[in-house]
Amino acid sequence: MKYLIYTLKRLISLIPVLLGISFIVFFLIRLIPGDPATTLLGSHATPDSVRELRSQLGLSKPLWSQYVTFLGHLFRGNLGYSFVYNSSVTSLVTTSLPTTLWLLISATVFTILIAVPLAVLAAARRNGVVDNVIRAVPVVGLGLPSFWLGIMLILVFGLKLGWFPVAGFGDTFASHLRSIVLPGITIALTLSPILIRSLRASMIDVLSSDYIVTARAKGLSTSRVVLRHALRNAAVSSITVLGVNIAYLTGSTLVVERVFSLPGIGQQMINSILGRDFPTVQGITMVFAIMVVAVNLLTDVTHAALDPRVNLA
Repeated sequence: MKYLIYTLKRLISLIPVLLGISFIVFFLIRLIPGDPATTLLGSHATPDSVRELRSQLGLSKPLWSQYVTFLGHLFRGNLGYSFVYNSSVTSLVTTSLPTTLWLLISATVFTILIAVPLAVLAAARRNGVVDNVIRAVPVVGLGLPSFWLGIMLILVFGLKLGWFPVAGFGDTFASHLRSIVLPGITIALTLSPILIRSLRASMIDVLSSDYIVTARAKGLSTSRVVLRHALRNAAVSSITVLGVNIAYLTGSTLVVERVFSLPGIGQQMINSILGRDFPTVQGITMVFAIMVVAVNLLTDVTHAALDPRVNLA
């Protein structure tokens, strides 16, 4: 019961956060240079035609009135209507969102596959050659921009070796899997170093605990002690680190989507910014915000479920 109440409290606390985000998003988007009506009609449009289109799009109303309208639509689950695509923003997001979710899921899986074995190996060989190499090499990857890593992966595994597609998302489930490998690894290479350091530190701390010493004294093998006892307890704190960074990377997927020409909401957002499509940018930004908030909420709830030390009051 306490766990359910804790979850409900966390959900309620997110309402003012989302309201604040909607306010910031709405007014910041208006700072983008350029007028949507002029962009749609072209540079040779007459002032009268621009004025008429602005009136049709609702851009001639005061900003506070436009925001109230936007907020009212948002409460009803309506993200607005695209100026450029002549379609509802909800339908655009529904079409593009699955690709972005594929990317986030693949990035999470590759991050775990890379970070967990390396962190366990480094902790088990503390201060040895292997530990020093594992700690040093990922730091290099942490300093490399994701777009550069993506381009390098395209050149090597896409163009030279021909193992994976270099652009697009494919049409079948198998093509989706092949197309998402390189983008997922690109994000994973930037996220893995953070998780490796966190999990390694937690593993070292757990391995020095009394119950681990007792387990070793009972004659349990090193692999069993490390994998069954130490890793399971050390992973609790690292879940928070992974969740926070996935939430952070949710908004930065647009760079990777651009490099690999993935038809996700990040790519859609860039195109909408270039076209001064205010409703689409607002809607996609709110979707990104909800995704970040949802990942943070899931991280907190999972941490509370796994760690009995968390205060649920």
